[in-house]
Amino acid sequence: MNKHFFLIALLLLSATIFAQIKGKVTDKSGQPIPYTTVIIENTYNGTSANENGLFELIVKEKGNYTVIFQSLGYKTKKIAADIQTFPHTMNVALEDENYTLSEMVIKPNKEDPAYDIIRNAIKSKKKNSDKTDKFEADFYSRGIFRAKNVPKKFLGMEIGDFDGALDSTGTGILYLSETVSKIAFEKPNKIKEEIIASKVSGNDNGFSFNTAQGTNYDFYANYVDMGINMVSPIADNAMSYYKYKLESMFTDDHNQLINKIKVTAKRDKEPVFEGYIYIVEDTWAIYAIDLSSKGYRMQQPILEYIAFTQNFNYNPNTRIWAKNQQTIDFKASIFGMGFTGKFTHVFSNYVFKDKFEKKTFTKEIAKIEKDANKKDTIYWNVNRPVPLTDEEIGDYHKKDSIQTIRKSQVYMDSLDRKGNKFKFLKIFTGYTYKDSYHNWSASYKGVLDITSLGFNTVQGWNLDSGFSFTKRNEDKGTYTFINSTFNYGFAEDRLRVNGSIYHRFNTTNYATATASGGSSINQFNPYNPISNLINSISTLFFKDNYAKYYNKEFIKLGYSQNILNGVTANGSIEYSARKPLFNNTDYVLIKNDKDYTSNNPLLPYDNTTPAIVKHNLIKANIGTRIRFDNKYVTRPDGIINIPNNDYPTLTLAYEKGFGGSEAIYNYDFLSGMVDYDKTFGNKGDFTIRLKAGQFFNADNISFVDYKHFNGNQTHVGTADKYLNVFNMLPYYTHSTNDAYIETHMEHNDKGFIMNKIPLINKLQWNLVLGFHMLNVPDFKPYQEYTVGFDNVGFGKFRFFRFDYVRSYQDGFQTDGVVFGLKFLNFLN
Repeated sequence: MNKHFFLIALLLLSATIFAQIKGKVTDKSGQPIPYTTVIIENTYNGTSANENGLFELIVKEKGNYTVIFQSLGYKTKKIAADIQTFPHTMNVALEDENYTLSEMVIKPNKEDPAYDIIRNAIKSKKKNSDKTDKFEADFYSRGIFRAKNVPKKFLGMEIGDFDGALDSTGTGILYLSETVSKIAFEKPNKIKEEIIASKVSGNDNGFSFNTAQGTNYDFYANYVDMGINMVSPIADNAMSYYKYKLESMFTDDHNQLINKIKVTAKRDKEPVFEGYIYIVEDTWAIYAIDLSSKGYRMQQPILEYIAFTQNFNYNPNTRIWAKNQQTIDFKASIFGMGFTGKFTHVFSNYVFKDKFEKKTFTKEIAKIEKDANKKDTIYWNVNRPVPLTDEEIGDYHKKDSIQTIRKSQVYMDSLDRKGNKFKFLKIFTGYTYKDSYHNWSASYKGVLDITSLGFNTVQGWNLDSGFSFTKRNEDKGTYTFINSTFNYGFAEDRLRVNGSIYHRFNTTNYATATASGGSSINQFNPYNPISNLINSISTLFFKDNYAKYYNKEFIKLGYSQNILNGVTANGSIEYSARKPLFNNTDYVLIKNDKDYTSNNPLLPYDNTTPAIVKHNLIKANIGTRIRFDNKYVTRPDGIINIPNNDYPTLTLAYEKGFGGSEAIYNYDFLSGMVDYDKTFGNKGDFTIRLKAGQFFNADNISFVDYKHFNGNQTHVGTADKYLNVFNMLPYYTHSTNDAYIETHMEHNDKGFIMNKIPLINKLQWNLVLGFHMLNVPDFKPYQEYTVGFDNVGFGKFRFFRFDYVRSYQDGFQTDGVVFGLKFLNFLN
């Protein structure tokens, strides 16, 4: 009884301390007007109504207030009130806006007056943008993600009801969360965010991902970054992409003339928007944005559309139009499943700055307070600027109740007992035992793990089985994975067994220790340039056994961690015994007159000479990866690193081979790599990868330890980008124990050229140009020039890429077409 009385008293006290003006915004017929901006006159203290027209505006004290209500399509309304008690109710009905358009006759071929307005907006955008280029503000965000027609199972995977989120038809709210924070921002992208409160429906340990990061959709900039750079309607080159029409004009509450301009695309497939942009006469500032785009314009075919609204508020004291509200709606679908979402952002209590102190912006771009996800209902009721809808209230109640039940040991144990039931068939298909309450599970892969089935000329048909154990502690950030693999080759009649242990100590510096050992069959190139699946098909159907193997019995220890911001260090030591292997089968599915090549990559037609001599070696490695100007987010449970793509990534490594069974196997090896990506506006993405290395005292080392290069003789590609492969190079012809330099460059136009070609633009393909070069001693430079098309496919499925390749080495060598099957990258 005392507990309930205390809560009621606390609620009453909160209502007094955190005073609210609340109510509902409707039209003349009583229908709610969603997302109306509500703001105190001559301030930046504002909020937004929810989708049902309900609003709550927090004020600090009693007194006389003038509240402004602003919504596109309606007359702005001001209401003055002497408020002496809280909460104060203020229900408002808005009238339709009186649009006018000067009577003018636009003669044929005469330009619409909208073009002059847009030109003025383009000329003035830097001036208008600079007015809000440095500020502090309060920020609120709410995100909701809904699903429809999600099946219980899909492609053999258990999808279920997402912890009670979906009903029997697979429909419901998948994700609902809120964030309250204070932000400091300086254009174009400096930000510091202090996250005060974070709430995720059904997860009292979760942190919302819809923070201020990534919400800077700035239409004053030339491009709006949405994964692909979308051209703003007032970009410097906007006239090349858009058509404009002045639809109407109206006067706002400050007696300023607002131009409503319809924006349409000149070419449908370009990265552009459609809808309306509202421009203030004379100052040419943005008054509001009401724009949308199609998923295919963003090269996101699963996305059907995305819509933006932005409302700006004018403060006569500062003479600044500042964004106070932003909403993002989207709809997506695939395989009959539908998804919709909405994100609502409210910016309030702006403080504009001439400059920030030097140490305002650091590598830490956001910090989540320790108890941010522990705020109670009272806090949210008085600090949430946009009221929840009935649907959202119901989702919080439902999922929080379900979570209480599902986090209990009794519930988890009962669920595990059902899932842990053993059936005889699981001996063959695999079995998993879970202890959900203690966060661990153990698995057996089964003796018929079809996903591991493969074929090569050394083992013939081969199959994996094994055991694994997983345990995690989310509070401490620890994660342990123990795995064993039993691999049996039928033609070789040999079982190989190996195991590994992986342990992560925390999610602060991501300290990780690994141990592994056993017996394994390995390609000479440790990067496995030809996958098990591709090699199996190539061998069985075309008798092209490109993969070459040796046997390794080994034990290896490794450790890595982040030692500085953006700097990761790693090291390992391995003892291994290497043995040669030979072909053991000439089986083929489709017979032809070809013979299999030997398992010796240097002597492909010699089936008796081994590729290597049996020997032992110890190898030690140390290395580092440096991400320059790396950013990070600090959370109570760890750190999330956010690479800065404006700078390259540098990787350095030193490897020493020692303790060999003969001294000739010992060596030293230095290597480095530089990766850099650059986006050129809407003209595409350029990527470069440079690699270099040098061996020392390595004249007679084993072929196992040579530097091998990722060739490709199958004419099948599996990667999104070909920055780690030579498309026509044989796998081992250029392997070296000396020095090398690799150069890989690729430019994807993201449709910049293809979208401008009539008829061709309907394909929605991207033009890709590439260059690859390999320099090793005793060879002329090997070069490849490629031209191809990416984003190839149909409808929502664009998993293909085609490239024409010409290779040169002291003259023309060969040419061919590489068929990119990007979905295979997920299957390997």
